[in-house]
Amino acid sequence: MDLSELDRDSTGRCRLNSPVPAVCRKEPCILGVDEAGRGPVLGPMVYAICYCPLSRLADLEALKVADSKTLSESERDRLFVKMQEDGDFVGWALDVLSPNLISTSMLGRVKYNLNSLSHDTATGLVQFALDQGVKVAQVFVDTVGLPDTYQERLQQRFPGIEVTVKAKADALYPVVSAASICAKVARDQAVKNWHFVEKLQDLDADYGSGYPNDPKTKAWLRKHVEPVFGFPQFVRFSWRTAQSILEKEAEGVMWEDSLTGDQEGPGRITSYFSEGARVRPRLPHRYFQERGLESATTL
Repeated sequence: MDLSELDRDSTGRCRLNSPVPAVCRKEPCILGVDEAGRGPVLGPMVYAICYCPLSRLADLEALKVADSKTLSESERDRLFVKMQEDGDFVGWALDVLSPNLISTSMLGRVKYNLNSLSHDTATGLVQFALDQGVKVAQVFVDTVGLPDTYQERLQQRFPGIEVTVKAKADALYPVVSAASICAKVARDQAVKNWHFVEKLQDLDADYGSGYPNDPKTKAWLRKHVEPVFGFPQFVRFSWRTAQSILEKEAEGVMWEDSLTGDQEGPGRITSYFSEGARVRPRLPHRYFQERGLESATTL
């Protein structure tokens, strides 16, 4: 799996996909959607779709695909290779969302929570398959949030497709199991080969599971927090675990008002209509005022 695009820019997202099997452009297809890495504080979140013709679903089941969480890494790798070998009837696509993208989305001035990001990513992958000419007839999705609400939203978005959203869909439907394997293989590879642009000294690659409650993960976060610049881009700094460590280990920041004590504030409104109105200091743009930013006069 070629994740070189993520290596070149680990701040955004990248999409990978297999060639579309010719039969998938001719026959009605079933498509599964799942993700890997939703909960960890480290590394990307990966969404995946896998699809095949309804007439070949038994062949997909014969591969013995299962929920990726129940399989070892070597078993997942073997099954992914097998799906690639069966590319005459199985297709897949991935959307890899970097930790930086997740954090900036969640902490932006206009909030974009993880559920919304997940829903939009899944919707985008289904649309991607349709744009590639795949004749999608049925979609099965492992839920994020309330399954009924999520299913209604997808059904409205794709009215000509039969949509089913279930909890634990990766254990119920083989096509979702196959998608979960694709997502997990991609995330494992991305985490294992992560390119640290920060060029950290004494980098410890043993960060545990990456989940917030893992003591080894917490120890890695404490070791690699920089007092001024915070965490490397490998960390989702929007997670509460990361924020707590920043509050304890990093330097505090004092944001001051743009107007200093010796600057004159707004005068009476009547002064704007009097003759010879005094020259008033020009206030900084709202962008700078809201962020407490001032011009640097000395270094």
